[in-house]
Amino acid sequence: MNIYSAEVASICTQQKSWYLVQCKPRQDERAEDNLARQGYEISRPKCRYLRVIRGQRQWTVESLFPGYLFINLPTESNWGPLRSTRGVSRVVSFGGVPMAVSDNLVKQLQARVEKHGKSELKLGDNVRIIEDGFVELDAIFMAKDGDERVVLLIHILNRQMQISLPIASIGGNE
Repeated sequence: MNIYSAEVASICTQQKSWYLVQCKPRQDERAEDNLARQGYEISRPKCRYLRVIRGQRQWTVESLFPGYLFINLPTESNWGPLRSTRGVSRVVSFGGVPMAVSDNLVKQLQARVEKHGKSELKLGDNVRIIEDGFVELDAIFMAKDGDERVVLLIHILNRQMQISLPIASIGGNE
């Protein structure tokens, strides 16, 4: 086994963790592209927002955490190439030591973004309330109430009622 293949085998067997990278202002996408081009595993959760641009409503895709992204690296990595990557400001650290982010947290963010990013809710779609005071209750999507809230039709106590909840409180199409 030559030195190069021994180094690659060593890196592949090391424990990997997710770390938070701060990007330069408005350069999230640039940092993501440059890090991916270098072969790093990156996660930059994105959301679709309805914005008014030049008087017209348009869907835009933006970072869920503007100015930040996650990178998956072995614990004993060389951090030098990250700091010199265009679009990257720094690796978030405490006391000079990069702090690992929970694998579970990153997986949950990825799953949630994928689930909500697949399709937009339409009038009459069945949804399940996953948070708030109506947990596990089925509802019907009626409308959006601003950027962050939805109006739902629920059937409770033999009556139909309209309620308004944060969009994060529903579990998508059923």
